Amino acid sequence: MHINFEYKDVSASTRLEALATEKLEKLEAKYTFIVNTDVYFKKENTASPETGMITEIRINVPGTTLFAEANNGSFESSLAKATTEVAKQLRKKKEKMQTH
Repeated sequence: MHINFEYKDVSASTRLEALATEKLEKLEAKYTFIVNTDVYFKKENTASPETGMITEIRINVPGTTLFAEANNGSFESSLAKATTEVAKQLRKKKEKMQTH
């Protein structure tokens, strides 16, 4: 699986990339139909310290693209939340593929 990382208003981080790669490789081991993945890290100016660090995950699978976005106070927590959301979508997609 190829993972493409993009940053907006954030400097590139090998630590974030390693964390995201680890989480996404676990998903790929479970869901072998994943074609490729795009991960976007964005920083947004907000008044609240609990928000502003946005992680978007876009996973291409045969027939569609799955998308999840999370906005938290740190990239680590927003990455965890977005990964959980996209894992739910992958589980549903796999169930649909098995019934057809």
